[in-house]
Amino acid sequence: MEGAELLRIVDAIHREKEIDPETLFEGIESALLTAARKQYGTEGEINVSIDRDTGRIMAYEETPDGRIEIPLDLGRIAAQTAKQVMIQKIREAERDVLFDEYVSDLHSIVTGNVQRYEGGTLIVNLGKSEAILPKSEQVRGEDYRVGDRIRAFVLDVKKAGQKIKIILSRSHPGFIGKLFELEVPELRENFLAIRGLVREAGYKTKMAIMSVDGKIDPIGACVGVRGTRIKNVLDELRGEKVDVIRWSDSTDELIANALKPAVVNYLTLDSENMRAKVVVDDDQLSLAIGKRGQNVRLAAKLCKWDISIVTETELAAGEQKELDDSPDRIGRFDDDLELGGAGLTAAKDFDDSEDTQRG
Repeated sequence: MEGAELLRIVDAIHREKEIDPETLFEGIESALLTAARKQYGTEGEINVSIDRDTGRIMAYEETPDGRIEIPLDLGRIAAQTAKQVMIQKIREAERDVLFDEYVSDLHSIVTGNVQRYEGGTLIVNLGKSEAILPKSEQVRGEDYRVGDRIRAFVLDVKKAGQKIKIILSRSHPGFIGKLFELEVPELRENFLAIRGLVREAGYKTKMAIMSVDGKIDPIGACVGVRGTRIKNVLDELRGEKVDVIRWSDSTDELIANALKPAVVNYLTLDSENMRAKVVVDDDQLSLAIGKRGQNVRLAAKLCKWDISIVTETELAAGEQKELDDSPDRIGRFDDDLELGGAGLTAAKDFDDSEDTQRG
């Protein structure tokens, strides 16, 4: 092969597949070196190099008497070996380029199209590569057809042989945080910060947010004019409710905010056991507990305190002891609830009309 032709091939592959030319040259050198060793079977040290300016291929052997140039007149078997090694090296380089591109999207949102189902797993076409949305990372009740557009959170990117494996999620808490980040420029510019985010995917999310400099209303910024910003998030979530609450360093205030839309009369804290007893009016009890205990359970996880709910009437009647043992009145922050590391990270970097906006 003439040097000029080799240079044209390297340049064409570089432009088409975005592989660094140096990586290509090194791959070709490695392939030719493997073939030369197979052809000559010499015990000496063989080296192959390509002049990056002219494309000239040089092969030589290091001997006790010095360097001896070897003619690269490869036989059919050696040439086939060189071709196989070269193809492998190019595929590995392609994989590395894609890996670097998609690893930069880790813990962010990407858009693709549903390509097919494999069992319960969705295969999503992202353009340059396929990704998988495992059943465990899907949201119950969401249904997609082949060709549908889909947005998801990049949960993991890893190398798998000569390909890359991109794992997506729509159930991860970080998906909510990133959706708000797309809609709320104050979050992207770090004027606001998410301090806590807990989720029961498909049902309800609670997100605690604060203003970094105190000059911006965090709830108003997330809700948007006439609720436009939060509406876009809720539309993407297909019916999941979202409570956006105001973060506070005061435990009393944070717990009261976290239990919204219920109104808390007062509460007492057992700091040693990280347990809060919250008193509400009778007509606020169902709001405080929520459907199937969802509201108090998520509030407990957001605040990292066990929370028990009692009404003024029950407290006056002296029924607190029995109520303390009622599971539907207690939210425990250490109960099993899916919340991965990336979701917590997103929460650190990221409150509904006056204090809570619900979808």
